[in-house]
Amino acid sequence: MAKAVKKQALGRGLSALLNTTVEDIQSAQDKNADKVVGSIIEIDLKNISVNPFQPRMKFNDEALKELASSIKELGVIQPITVRKLENNEFQLVSGERRFRASKLIHKTTIPAYIRLADDQEMLEMALVENIQRKDLDPIEIALSYQRLIDDIKLTQEQLSKRVGKNRSTVANYLRLLKLDPIIQTGMRDQFLTMGHGRALINIERQSDQLDIYEKIIRNSLSVRQTEQLVKSFKEGNQFSDIGLQPNKNKAPDYITKATSELSKYLDNKVVIKLTANDKGKISIPFQSKEDLIRIQKLVQK
Repeated sequence: MAKAVKKQALGRGLSALLNTTVEDIQSAQDKNADKVVGSIIEIDLKNISVNPFQPRMKFNDEALKELASSIKELGVIQPITVRKLENNEFQLVSGERRFRASKLIHKTTIPAYIRLADDQEMLEMALVENIQRKDLDPIEIALSYQRLIDDIKLTQEQLSKRVGKNRSTVANYLRLLKLDPIIQTGMRDQFLTMGHGRALINIERQSDQLDIYEKIIRNSLSVRQTEQLVKSFKEGNQFSDIGLQPNKNKAPDYITKATSELSKYLDNKVVIKLTANDKGKISIPFQSKEDLIRIQKLVQK
């Protein structure tokens, strides 16, 4: 049974309403729907099913454990969002990491915003909300855009307005899906940037894309060098005739190693920039208050 959050702001009337009517509300037209939808209530975890439209494909186990530890100490700071199904059942719209982490520490309930939506609205809500996250890789974003186009029947122009991006930006992401799947995987694993991918799109045959991809990895080519390599290839030069100058901007091995190890430890993208005399800066972005607390705890260990 859904229970009201024990906060004075809800008031006794709303608390009683949530406890007695939430099961009966199936649509926006039902009595008291306006009082329940958009409210934050504590929902039994066992009554929540995962979102089949979730665009995120990978969940890092170590990061989930860290988030679970944070939730155990501080609680769920940002409520998840669910949609109301039949009876007392709910389905995730967003917040699957918080949902999974809460189950890890055997919590029985979780605070949630309630929405009402059909499957198409559900898909659009989930995809648009998740696209706004900064930790999705370019291929995940591209796949989400494509699903919105295919399943919601949006044009690129309509899609750009829904997600708040220029149409050219949307088009650039969608074009990444023309790359060979191996290269897409390389982008997802951060061997390549989106800039590398955009350069490789200009090569029509995927077998040629893979040949250049191997050269990029083997020679640690920058985006600019990749663009030059693609241009030379399209002009008809053979690979053996294309000279590759060393990447002067390539970071020293100790910086590359430190960046990789810190990124893996923090489960977050870490950027290390050298300035002069072996001095530099470390940049660690975070996505929410919860994420910052998680990173802070790891750094303080």
